[in-house]
Amino acid sequence: MRLDGKVALITGAASGIGRESAILFSREGARVVCVDIDAKGLDGTLDLIAEGGEAIAITADVAKAADCQRMVATAEERFGELHILFNNAGIMDSGDDDAVNTDEAVFDRTIAVNVKGVFLGCKFGIPAIRRAGGGAIINTASFVAVVGAATPQLAYTASKGAVLALTRELAVIHAREGIRVNALCPGPLRTELLMKFLNTEEKRQRRLVHVPMGRFGEAAEMAQAALWLASDESSFTTGSTFMVDGGLTAAYVTPE
Repeated sequence: MRLDGKVALITGAASGIGRESAILFSREGARVVCVDIDAKGLDGTLDLIAEGGEAIAITADVAKAADCQRMVATAEERFGELHILFNNAGIMDSGDDDAVNTDEAVFDRTIAVNVKGVFLGCKFGIPAIRRAGGGAIINTASFVAVVGAATPQLAYTASKGAVLALTRELAVIHAREGIRVNALCPGPLRTELLMKFLNTEEKRQRRLVHVPMGRFGEAAEMAQAALWLASDESSFTTGSTFMVDGGLTAAYVTPE
């Protein structure tokens, strides 16, 4: 029970990394606040949380300040405290391309969810974690924040680079308050978010050329990494760019 007695708020909890993290955090003893814009997906997540786990669902848009304020307030009202904030919600728009071909609206929406959503989560979440006596914040970034993407997705890549910068600065600012802030950087995953773009075997294999392990990661593997960052086992870890990418960013070439 690595999170016994903790209260965790997870955004993007209706699917993918967020759903797997909500299930795992609950199994490890946390009371979990599941947040997403997808109410039906949230119901599915609650159904998957083990019997006896304490979890609630809040429908919210992380790009809206009022929604973020409400999700944190609800967490404290229901469970008394907040110890873990997992800013995981994010989007990848099908219209995201290079600078010439990406519409301004696509860029603005991507930044609003992927960057402003992290900012707003921290804006309202940090005071709550401070009231609880300290805790952990995890922000989902990406391997593309460190290396260029194999295919153009400029808005997404820029947003994840911003998440890394936010994470580093927040980690330094709040280190002596007992609030740790780390960025989880997944590699290519077998999630709906990515697979809807890699919708042919040719596209999938083109992406896997860059991954030394030769396979896509799983959302459950990212949840395990997030669990370590959320737990006291990572008590001397803050401001990190935590790569969980199958060796992608370590490679210049991959074996045939």
